[in-house]
Amino acid sequence: MNLASATWPFFGLNPWASMLAPAPCDQPQGQARFIAGTFDGGARPLHYKLYVPSGYCGAPLPLVVMLHGCGQDADDFALGTGMNEAAEAAQCLVLYPEQSSQVSWNRCWNWYDQAHHERDEGEPALIAGLTHAIAAEYAVDRACIAIAGLSSGGAMAVILGRTYPDLFKAVGCHSGLPHRSATSSASALSAMRDGSDLSAAKQAMPPASVPIIVFHGDSDSTVHRKNSADVVQQSVECYMAQTPDDAGDLAVLEETGEASGRSFTRQTHRGKSGDVVAEHWTIHGSGHAWSGGTLRGSYTDTRGPDATREMLRFFMQE
Repeated sequence: MNLASATWPFFGLNPWASMLAPAPCDQPQGQARFIAGTFDGGARPLHYKLYVPSGYCGAPLPLVVMLHGCGQDADDFALGTGMNEAAEAAQCLVLYPEQSSQVSWNRCWNWYDQAHHERDEGEPALIAGLTHAIAAEYAVDRACIAIAGLSSGGAMAVILGRTYPDLFKAVGCHSGLPHRSATSSASALSAMRDGSDLSAAKQAMPPASVPIIVFHGDSDSTVHRKNSADVVQQSVECYMAQTPDDAGDLAVLEETGEASGRSFTRQTHRGKSGDVVAEHWTIHGSGHAWSGGTLRGSYTDTRGPDATREMLRFFMQE
């Protein structure tokens, strides 16, 4: 099927409007806020910014956690992805944890370090703790919390989804890598250059499978495009291991299309019940950059399908 010749609701101006109505409010609606804060995680503080849409008034709203890439911070990532504007339209909260330059000189999340691969350890525990704290302080729909990221943030988002499936409903990975794809700086460089070895990851299957949406440019010279297929494969194998009755009924639909000057291929993996296990977008001609982003932030490609809108659509679907 060619998407260029079809009308798809998630390519419209407000693709999620029919999926999530604004939260009912008995109080006058205020102004949107972008709040800076610090979470005391015990081991170390974690700075963050939180976008609160103008319609927030105490009724539970979805929460999206956004993990920036190397060389970025919360403001840069929010501007480049346009997530705050999209969240205002969708009426959801957006949390941006910030990696400290004292921990990583280039603000990279430590996705490759074994100390940050498990539940209740390292950065996964810190980010999950912050997410729980925000959900306790604000009215958050706990059944609709998702996490997404770019590059090192995408790799860390995958880790959070696999180690905290009880907290995160869905995962978005843009230009990232699979869980346990590296255990050192040297193996991280190898995985980024050539792709991942998933044999170690298979030895420790997570307790639950979480739906995932993956974006990657096929001209990415920083993180090899094979990693996106490996992220999807990891999720599919986890799903099949946990639902063996569906293993033979997993269906894959491949579609092609064009958006804003970039062609793309999308593969959707569905289980026997019709639920989406993984959605894999390959953006042809794009490099290491957020697809459909804005020039207000770094590591963005203004051409191509809007990864921000597509991720929100994916997170909010039933």
